[in-house]
Amino acid sequence: MPIPAPPRVLRAVGFDDAPFLRRRRGRVAVAGVVCAGTRFEGMVWGHVRQDGWNATDALAGMLVGGKFLDQLHLVLLDGLSFGGFNLVDLPELARRLARPCVAVMRRTPDVAAVRRAIGRLPFPDRRLALLARAGPVHPHPPFHFQVAGGDPEEIARALARLTDRGHVPEALRIAHLVGAAIRLGESGRRA
Repeated sequence: MPIPAPPRVLRAVGFDDAPFLRRRRGRVAVAGVVCAGTRFEGMVWGHVRQDGWNATDALAGMLVGGKFLDQLHLVLLDGLSFGGFNLVDLPELARRLARPCVAVMRRTPDVAAVRRAIGRLPFPDRRLALLARAGPVHPHPPFHFQVAGGDPEEIARALARLTDRGHVPEALRIAHLVGAAIRLGESGRRA
């Protein structure tokens, strides 16, 4: 599905995991917020296994067969990892959803620190392979992102259209706030 040019409305879903206790295995909640431009339109909810292997299946499962997928132009992720280091296979998610999938980051990741953290988990080579499959990080200030299924220049323009204030697209910002409020009883300051 092509990304519509302005003035047509661009619809995206943003996924973020809720806060969770580290070093404690179990399920981690994931909020998916659907926005038309920067306006909230709907939400999906699911879970991933902390430091597990089901993030790609869980995110796809929240959309496939549901009412929102046909309306969406973009799928936004708050980074590649959910629930610790349960990594999304970005190209596979884009293939399953037939939409560009974008892992948005606040800054370029510290690759050495990520490698060290992954090295402490089971099957580190498999996790590192998922990181490599996501492709290069594209710096388009204020955004840093990886993309599967879309052109980086077109995605950078789309992210700007989906951002109301700050450096985070509105769907991701709201997903972060909702996940924190449900898990902690109130939303945090940083979204």
